[in-house]
Amino acid sequence: MRTSFRNLTAKERAAFIGKYLFMGLCTLVALFPIAWVIMSSFKTNAEILSNGVGLPSSLSPDGYVAALTISPILKYFGNSVVITVITTVLNVLFLAMAAYVFARTRFRGKNLLYFILSLSLVVPTTALLQPVYSVVNSMGLYDTKMGLILVYTAINMPMSLLILRGTFQSIPRALEEAAYLDGAGFLRTFFQIMMPCAKGGLTSAAVLTFLNSWNEFTFALMLTNGQDARTLPLSLSYFTAQFSFNYTAMFAAVTIAVIPSILVFAVFQEQVVSSLTAGSVKG
Repeated sequence: MRTSFRNLTAKERAAFIGKYLFMGLCTLVALFPIAWVIMSSFKTNAEILSNGVGLPSSLSPDGYVAALTISPILKYFGNSVVITVITTVLNVLFLAMAAYVFARTRFRGKNLLYFILSLSLVVPTTALLQPVYSVVNSMGLYDTKMGLILVYTAINMPMSLLILRGTFQSIPRALEEAAYLDGAGFLRTFFQIMMPCAKGGLTSAAVLTFLNSWNEFTFALMLTNGQDARTLPLSLSYFTAQFSFNYTAMFAAVTIAVIPSILVFAVFQEQVVSSLTAGSVKG
């Protein structure tokens, strides 16, 4: 039951105001760098150097035109879209199957296997560089989109498995039992009953996989050499030297790179937060 602000005591009012001031400060700290980069992409070099935090005098698209002209950023953008979307689909589909088995079936060594898979969450990325490079190179997938897709699917496996296993454990078994009584088999029950019920966890796993794959830099640097498979974060690093005296173009390129991930998280943030705080901690 909500209490009117007028009915609060002086101490409660101070706490109420302080809470919202703190949340407003956190929001400002989080949004300021993004807003500053976007505003700077419409400024001239002179404005950026003389008035870094001010508003641009005009909304000129010259920075974006220069970014697209100097570098093949659209090609890198397309590579990132293809790699990230396919990675997200494969990760969610296969990890949903694995998580459902871990959540609903019993077999020898299940807990040990799940512990081993979850343990990879704490393995540092640097420890994986040499073995991943050796495996990808031996498979003939070096400097290919498929190589990055397989690597990204694998490195996002632990988090997706953790989220989806908890989500399936939170779904009542009565739904499956009712489906089996109606004559549905294992696969039909999984795809037609369990998958729709687990849409919150599936969305969370998909969004986190998308963000991690879109922003990944280290493996993209190590496993690519030409432009055919190079992703957008890596392209920004390669073209920093060319943008070193054209800050407007550099900020425009950064804006192009970060806007998709911001939009994806903004659209699905409610599902991500609710799933991480509810289903993923059950069981």
